[in-house]
Amino acid sequence: MFRRTFWFSTGVAAGVWATTKVNRKLKQLTPESLAASAANKALEAGHRLKDRAVGFALDVRDGMAQREAELGDALGINENPELPAPRRFAAIENRNIPKSVDSDRTRHSYNRNEDH
Repeated sequence: MFRRTFWFSTGVAAGVWATTKVNRKLKQLTPESLAASAANKALEAGHRLKDRAVGFALDVRDGMAQREAELGDALGINENPELPAPRRFAAIENRNIPKSVDSDRTRHSYNRNEDH
């Protein structure tokens, strides 16, 4: 009697364990669960890539600053840090400044409404 009860309860426990395991696996294989899992993995990969890119950018910036300092020392720029102010060029021609008479003769009007 004891032997039958032992094997019966062992079978029930094994059946419950197997059923639970199969149901969990089936839930993991539903399309919604697969999509959510793929989205989570993509987010994790994006975060890892971002962290690596930030680290790489910081390394490049440090190397660039170090190389600029080396070049500045080699060229003697670091001894006198004052540089001349950058030049500014007019991007648009100033129309208020009168031009010479010769340039007005050679200049053509391209007003498309002028002929009508």
